[in-house]
Amino acid sequence: MQPITLASGYGNFAVPEVALAAASQALEAARQTGEPLAVSPAAGLPELREALARRYCQRGATGVVAEQVVVTSGAKTGLFALLSELLRPGDDVLLPTPNWFGFFELVRRTGGVLRTRPLAAADNYTLTPETLRAALTPATRLLILSNPNNPTGRVYSRAEWAALLAVTTDFPQLWVLSDEIYEGICFGAVPVPTLLALPDPGQRHVVVSGFSKSLALAGWGVGCLVAPLALARAVVARLFATGVAVPVPAQLAALAATRHAEEIGAGLCAQLTPNRELLLAALAALPGAPATVAPEGTYYIFADFTRFLTAGVPVVEASAQLVQRLAAAGVEVVDGATCGAPGFVRMSYAVAEAELREALVRLRKLLAAVWT
Repeated sequence: MQPITLASGYGNFAVPEVALAAASQALEAARQTGEPLAVSPAAGLPELREALARRYCQRGATGVVAEQVVVTSGAKTGLFALLSELLRPGDDVLLPTPNWFGFFELVRRTGGVLRTRPLAAADNYTLTPETLRAALTPATRLLILSNPNNPTGRVYSRAEWAALLAVTTDFPQLWVLSDEIYEGICFGAVPVPTLLALPDPGQRHVVVSGFSKSLALAGWGVGCLVAPLALARAVVARLFATGVAVPVPAQLAALAATRHAEEIGAGLCAQLTPNRELLLAALAALPGAPATVAPEGTYYIFADFTRFLTAGVPVVEASAQLVQRLAAAGVEVVDGATCGAPGFVRMSYAVAEAELREALVRLRKLLAAVWT
């Protein structure tokens, strides 16, 4: 039986035509002239940095300038460079969970000590100001939030951000990092707010994003970050010393996608909607399904499968066993334990409809047997 993966973090999206055309023009020019490709500055092409700053301004972050924007070889490279600059050995990092599993290793490799603050599905993963204040200490160097959240799809509103930042301003040593790579995949009534649109009197807010999710440029290796000027310059110096700039054709593709971001995002959401509804309905029809709130962002559903875990087995081990049984039945998912929530599974619906339907048939068959 051919396995069907619902575990991938990348969607099955066609590359936007405007991005293909922009990259192709650069390659064709090199072919015709016989000259080498241009090499980008370490911080990225000025026109791409300007376009990104302009888009953040359009989203309400009116103070952002191009010099704060750094183009990176994917969002993960940007995160690693940023954390390497921000964290000192032993620094305390607070991560509300569930959250992207990559943060755990990135913080470890950059010298930080990760502390998690589990949030509950029962109240839609709400992080209240009171909960945040209780979790912060004078030793906390960095707070990491994802908006929209991977894996839950939870979107934090501007009002929620404002309430949380009213707490963080009482901790002058604290930096706040918002991972906004899924910001264009949104099914809510209002667009996903950016942290950069909120007041930052201490100049300690940072955003990391990329082009592989919301702008359908998976495989092109382009990310970006926006930081206060001094930190942005430090990150650029680190990238210059340790790597190479993103190739110009990929940056030109990203520039074209940035200039057409709204229409690309709208097209992806329209493409995803039927599968989203299909998966939500199928999960709701499973035996013992709890009442859930449909996530507003990303192309994942973070399903509560705790009722299918083997009784008497430690929860992390039982979670891994269930994911292994699903894989043996031909459906690959992400174990929620890797995101801080054992017993949950992350499933992507950014796949072909036929594959999703077949995966759901296999899923129902296995889970019905487990339930009985």
